[in-house]
Amino acid sequence: MLQLYRPRRKRISCHRAGLAVIAPRELKQLGRRRGAARPKRRRRPWAGRRRPSFTHHCRRPDGLSGRVAVQLPRQLQAGERTMRAVLALLALIASLLLFLCLARLPADGAGGASGWEQEGRAATDFTPKVMRYLRSPAHVHLAAPLVPNRAIPNCRVQKSEQASKCKDIWSNNWSSSIKKKRYSEDYYLQIVDKLQNCTWNRRPQEYAKFRAELASCCDAVHNFIASQNNTPLGSNMTYEVDNKKTIHITEDIFQMLPESQPLDFPFKQCAVVGNGGNLKSSNCGAEIDKSDFVFRCNLPPTSGNVSQDVGNKTNLVTINPSIIAQKYNRLNDQKATFLENIASYGEAFLLLPAFSFRSNTAASFKVHHTLKEFSAKQKAIFFYPRYLKSLAQFWRTKGVKAYRLSSGFMITSAAVELCENVKLYGFWPFSKSIAGVPISHHYYDNQLPKPGFHAMPKEYNQILQLHGRGILKLQFGKCLTV
Repeated sequence: MLQLYRPRRKRISCHRAGLAVIAPRELKQLGRRRGAARPKRRRRPWAGRRRPSFTHHCRRPDGLSGRVAVQLPRQLQAGERTMRAVLALLALIASLLLFLCLARLPADGAGGASGWEQEGRAATDFTPKVMRYLRSPAHVHLAAPLVPNRAIPNCRVQKSEQASKCKDIWSNNWSSSIKKKRYSEDYYLQIVDKLQNCTWNRRPQEYAKFRAELASCCDAVHNFIASQNNTPLGSNMTYEVDNKKTIHITEDIFQMLPESQPLDFPFKQCAVVGNGGNLKSSNCGAEIDKSDFVFRCNLPPTSGNVSQDVGNKTNLVTINPSIIAQKYNRLNDQKATFLENIASYGEAFLLLPAFSFRSNTAASFKVHHTLKEFSAKQKAIFFYPRYLKSLAQFWRTKGVKAYRLSSGFMITSAAVELCENVKLYGFWPFSKSIAGVPISHHYYDNQLPKPGFHAMPKEYNQILQLHGRGILKLQFGKCLTV
């Protein structure tokens, strides 16, 4: 049974009782006129405690004064009884509503509390079947019941729960304790499986902050490509990796270099296309070709059946000098084959690391001379070694400690400085898909990189962080076809 709060009877003011209040000064004068002897000061009963509140000195009808306790008028007493009755009725109604709510919850719910994983799947399930259910008239009618229903969660609650869980993924996976864990392919696949259900949003402030960091250390805008501006004639250039060796910039080498940076940046939308096996049957070709500038790595095939997945457009493609040596015999007798294979790239730039190792210089220069000899549409350009050295130092401070960065990671770093929006395709260093199906290392072959040469897991870790921070977007699976 509910117990109503019953306030205790209080004294009221003189005005409310219809009496006049005697001012303190007048009260003092009245005491002097009467000449009453001042009584002996006694200890107050409330000494050491809070003093009780009394009414004022009131002027009584008989002309005397004193503290009087006035009873409430009959009208006020009747109003008080009415108020108590109203409060009792409201309490009874509230009790009935609460009882009805508690009795209805088991019928509307799913028969019990669901687990965390079930709630997570419900929050991130946007399959066509679910979307048809959400758009159905019946669902709209039941979307706002009087009592909250766990079987039909609110859309805002879904988004907040999903954002909270995605935030927990980042905070848990990129903490310092996680960095100490040994690399495990299954561990990263679990992360990617969770991340692909999170909505990606570009964050301009994070992008500008990271872009400023890269510009302060590396400055791809002025130093990405070796040019006549940053490589004076007659100077000695130090190699990127063979830093104890130098090359003298002669007139012939100086004329190979462009006068300034050849790329017409900034670009609005850039696509950096890797060669991962997950590009097979991805249907990303049309989306890649819509980009303003397309980067590719290590002369991948783009014509034929693969164009539907990887696209045809190419603005810049890197070349590993080892490909020139192994596949084209250092261009001694296979120049025609080389020119035929690169014809699909159109007027793209061919970017080579001529000044990374001394062994790369001759093969890189041979590519330049071959293109010039046959008046090819493509043009050979070279990495600026000081830029690559600064970039390696930048990522080393963030935990990427490798003998040398991969070409895809170099291009990605430069694209952040040269482009307003960057999206990555085909970056997949795993031997199987998220579903556990084995896939090839490249979409065109299964040739594995040299062990210990690149820090692929740590590079991919950094790319995932850039994706989570809204700096660039990483395409995990198939592209949506319009």
